[in-house]
Amino acid sequence: MVSTSQNRTERTARLCAEAALFMRDHVLSRVSHDLRSPLNAIHSWAYVLERKIDNADAAAQRALGGIRTGVEQQVRLLETLVDTTRAETRKLRIERAPFAVAALIGEAVDDARAALGNARGVTFAVQDTTGAATLDGDRERIAQALWLMLVFAAETSAQGASVTLAASASATAAQLEVQWHATRAALTDDALAHVLEPFARAQASEQQEAGRYAWVLALCHRVAEAHGGRFEAPALVGEGEEMALVLNVPLHGA
Repeated sequence: MVSTSQNRTERTARLCAEAALFMRDHVLSRVSHDLRSPLNAIHSWAYVLERKIDNADAAAQRALGGIRTGVEQQVRLLETLVDTTRAETRKLRIERAPFAVAALIGEAVDDARAALGNARGVTFAVQDTTGAATLDGDRERIAQALWLMLVFAAETSAQGASVTLAASASATAAQLEVQWHATRAALTDDALAHVLEPFARAQASEQQEAGRYAWVLALCHRVAEAHGGRFEAPALVGEGEEMALVLNVPLHGA
């Protein structure tokens, strides 16, 4: 018989793998988007220069031809490698079924506690006012997103800190908000226990561009988006500052 401890370990490994998969997808999306604009500009300016340079200047024409060829090769690489790799996760498939929000909250907290909370001495306080609310959505995907929010809070907390999960439900939506006081240095402190991979933690410790969040939280955004909801995260993990991650999901699918 498989022990509960082994089941927890396997569950943590699967959840970490899902987070890493969607972080990879997010990074590839950024690469594809951010490279195409300058490549298009280079290609356009090459044609402008071609009309300005004497056709009799063979060396200049070869140089311009080389620029255009190089740009076209880079675009093909984006299409064949980056876009193809993203194909499986570009559209998140969800399987809807009604489930009790309160039950999912308890399970996600237990998973987060087993994954990192116990090792860090981080406690999870739950303020749940969802009552008997049921949500028509993909239970496992929402559980993954909530687990990642809780684990991220633990990763950015000092040893022995406390994380609060405030859960509420209106007539139309359920809201899950994770609140804590952040310690940015905890992300890369090798003396502390960790569950997220080093690259993800190092990137999360950096200032993000306006309107963007740490790459490792991409799964949370995709889950919210697939359900017609929203995900909110700060652009910077502060030092000693109060932080919050918010997942808001409609109770009923469109």
